[in-house]
Amino acid sequence: MSPYLPVIRHPVFNRVLPGLVLSALGDGMSAVAVGCLALQLAPGHARGLWVGLAVAAYALPGAVGAIAFGPLLRNHGGAQLAAWDGILRAVFLGAIALLSACGGLSIDRYVALLAISALLSAWGSAGRYTVIAQVLPATLHLPANALLTVIAEASTVAGPAIAGLLIALLGASAVLAVDAATFAVLAVSFLQIKALTPATAPGAERGRSEGFAAIRRDPHLLGLMILTFWFFLLFGPVPVAVPLFVSSASEVGLLYTAFGVGAVIGAVATGHLRRLPLWPTTIGVVIGFGLLLMPLGMTLPLWAHMVTLALAGLVWAPYPATSMSLFQRTVPAGQLPPVLAARGAVLVVSTPLGTLLGAPLVQAVGPSATFVTCGAATAVVGLIALAVHLRIRTRTRRRTVLQATSSSTLR
Repeated sequence: MSPYLPVIRHPVFNRVLPGLVLSALGDGMSAVAVGCLALQLAPGHARGLWVGLAVAAYALPGAVGAIAFGPLLRNHGGAQLAAWDGILRAVFLGAIALLSACGGLSIDRYVALLAISALLSAWGSAGRYTVIAQVLPATLHLPANALLTVIAEASTVAGPAIAGLLIALLGASAVLAVDAATFAVLAVSFLQIKALTPATAPGAERGRSEGFAAIRRDPHLLGLMILTFWFFLLFGPVPVAVPLFVSSASEVGLLYTAFGVGAVIGAVATGHLRRLPLWPTTIGVVIGFGLLLMPLGMTLPLWAHMVTLALAGLVWAPYPATSMSLFQRTVPAGQLPPVLAARGAVLVVSTPLGTLLGAPLVQAVGPSATFVTCGAATAVVGLIALAVHLRIRTRTRRRTVLQATSSSTLR
C-alpha cells in the first residue's frame, strides 16, 4: 500500500489537504504575479529596486514575525497558527487586488501590504507541520512531510504557467486575488480542525520552550539549523547565475522545469522510504547536491545541464521532509510551534541573503565559476556535518558501553 494513502485518508488531516494544495498553487502563481505587478506600479527610473523590495516583502517579514510575535503565539496550537496565517494573507492580498481594481494602489502601499501579509508566514508553516506531529502517528510523519514537499514542488511547476495565462487575461492583481482566495480556504480548513488538535502535547508545559532557546539547548537541533542555514545560503547565488548562464528566457524556463520535475519525483519517492535513516540521508543530500552543482560549470549542451539539474532536484527533494522529521522526532508536539517558527525565520533569511551575496560573486567570477564554487562549498559543508555526526555517534556509543560496563561491575 502506498505510504501516502493513510495520510490522505486520515480523518483529521484530510480536511486540510485541499487548503494546503490550493494555497501552495496560489503561492506558485504569486511567484510570478508579485514581480509583474511591481513592474506595473514602479516608476521607470527605479523599477529594479521596487521589484526587489516587493519580492522580499512577500517572504522576509516572516522572520520578523517569528521573533516579534513569539510571546503572543508560542502557546497556541498548530491549527490555530496556520489559520491565522491564512487569514492575514487572505485579507491583505485581497486588499491589494481591491485597491488595484479601484485605482488606489501605489507602489509603496503595495509593498507595505505584501509585508504585512507575510508577518505570520513562519508561524503558519510551523503550525502546518505541528498539526502533522499532533494528529498523525510517528510512522506517518515522513510521508506526510514528503507529501507537503510534493505539493510545494508541483506548485512551482504548475503555478507560474497558470499565472502567465491569468496575467495575460485579467492582469497581475487578479492572480493575487486568487491567491487570497486560496489562503481563505486554507484558513477555514484549519479552523475546522482546531478543536481536534491540542494546544500542547500531553504532559508538556505551555510556554516552557521558546524557539531559539530550545534550539540552542539541543546540540542536535543546533547542528541541524547550522547545516540548513549554510545549505540554503549557498544555494542563494544559483538563481542569480542561471539567467546569465543560458542565452534565452525559454532556456531558463527549461532548466527550472527540469529541476522542478526532479524534485517532485524525489519527494514522491521519499514518502515510500519509511525506514530511511534520517541523519545520514539529510547530510547525504547536502553532499550530493553540492557535487551535482559543480558539472554546471562545464561547457556542456543544454540537455546535459537539464539532466544535471533534474538529478539535483531529485537529490534535494528528501531534505525538507527528513530535516522536518528530525525536528518532529526531537521536540514534543506541544512545543513545536515556537521551535519551527524559529527554524522558519532562519530559512526565510538564508536564501535571500545568499542571493544578495551571490550577485557580486556572479559579477566577479561569472556564472560557471559560481556553480563550481557554490557546489564545492556545499559539499564541504556536508562533509563537515558528516564528520561531526560520526564523532557524536562514536562518543555516544562509548558512553553507552562505559555505562553498561559500570552497571555490570556494580552487580
